[in-house]
Amino acid sequence: MNNRNRKTSALLLAAGLTAMAALSGCSGGKSAGNVAEGNHGAADSGGSGEQVTITHYTIDSEDRTFIEKLIPDFEKEHPNIRVKVEKAPYEQFDSKLQTLIAGGKSPDVTSHYGYGGFAEYYNKDMLLDLTDLIKEDGFKQEDYHIPDNLMKIYTVKDRTYGIPVNMYVTLMLYNKDMFDAAKLSYPPSDYEDKSWTFDKMVEEAKKMTVVSDDIAKTQYGVDFTWAERDMRPLYFGAEPYSEDTWSNGGVPSETHFDSPGVIAAYQKLFDLIFKDKVSPTSEWSKSVAGQNGDPFVAGKIGMSIGGSWNLAGANDFPFKIGVAAVPWGGNDKVRSTLFVDPLMILKDSKHPKEAFEWIKYLVTTEVQEKSIELSGGNPPVNTEAAEAYYKHFEGIDPQDVKKVYEGAVKYGFESYNHLITNYSQINDMFINELQPVETGHKTLEEVMPVIQKKVTEIIKR
Repeated sequence: MNNRNRKTSALLLAAGLTAMAALSGCSGGKSAGNVAEGNHGAADSGGSGEQVTITHYTIDSEDRTFIEKLIPDFEKEHPNIRVKVEKAPYEQFDSKLQTLIAGGKSPDVTSHYGYGGFAEYYNKDMLLDLTDLIKEDGFKQEDYHIPDNLMKIYTVKDRTYGIPVNMYVTLMLYNKDMFDAAKLSYPPSDYEDKSWTFDKMVEEAKKMTVVSDDIAKTQYGVDFTWAERDMRPLYFGAEPYSEDTWSNGGVPSETHFDSPGVIAAYQKLFDLIFKDKVSPTSEWSKSVAGQNGDPFVAGKIGMSIGGSWNLAGANDFPFKIGVAAVPWGGNDKVRSTLFVDPLMILKDSKHPKEAFEWIKYLVTTEVQEKSIELSGGNPPVNTEAAEAYYKHFEGIDPQDVKKVYEGAVKYGFESYNHLITNYSQINDMFINELQPVETGHKTLEEVMPVIQKKVTEIIKR
């Protein structure tokens, strides 16, 4: 599953969001403040008290369009503001946004819900600097229980460009029924359990894998979709982008996709499919779950490593489910990808003050709690609302959810797709170039030099 497609399925939040204080510090994660150099002007505060209509641009999926149900109460409290929701399919999100802006019909509020990330939006000068608006309004993140370090992710040189609204991590979901049938102990939720390693995961996956000519009898032990494709080497300690990426406007001076370390990291993941045979091919997954379906949800996978949005539908899964820590893969600092989604006001907004009122409403404790239910399990950024989130999933111990989330934050790294420029083009290229490897028609040694050359070209654009 493409990791950005999490928006179409959903998520889980985490425990001690207090632990998020570790987010861009102890976690080793990077913030937007490390990334971009700013030249963006101060906010035009706009509002006049007259009735205005603001537009919230979002993905056309239930876990995003639920905000429509929040509008009536907001408009009742703010009779001078009307909210219109503009939607786009995930695949068209970035292109439609560019078209709207180019046509003088810029939405007021959005997030980086498409392939493009914060760095791409920032470097294209699409975002409004919220700093003066925040100061004028008297907004304090502590009043909305937003951890300080989360606010800093989208702050560039002391200028703020986004208000966090949701917080996602990487986690492991496991099918308890398959573990029981294989007479295996459940994997730990504690990230400090040193026995839980990548090799141990493979060992247990082999005991659950059944390959048969009868597709109905075939099942696999694990599906490993940790982060976007270019980020996966980081799990094994190989860094494909140079360190200066985080201090050079999200533009790396060097990339290392054809290096032995990066190729070896990818090889370990493809070995799950072609050597160890404990993971399904993409063709098999499509055959049992459809083009965008998930074979784990179909009960055909024992363990699934992916974004915490995958937990959102857990209450409807036809089997007992648990959550576990992502096993240790060789990187002592990073085992989880962090996806902190902000709400941002676009630079061409005609009503930034009113747009900011709407954003503030969406991060209040009451609305964040309500959003968990309406969205099917979106993880709130508000720490008070997080307590309701932990208890949202039937049959899963809230303490396990809390441990998994705390560990994922401690060992998390903010997603590349938020922090590297031209990311939508990089992501498209990776999907296309790695496809023949995923189907077994090409080797990594054939493909990675091509990817290295194309990444270099995209970054220079």
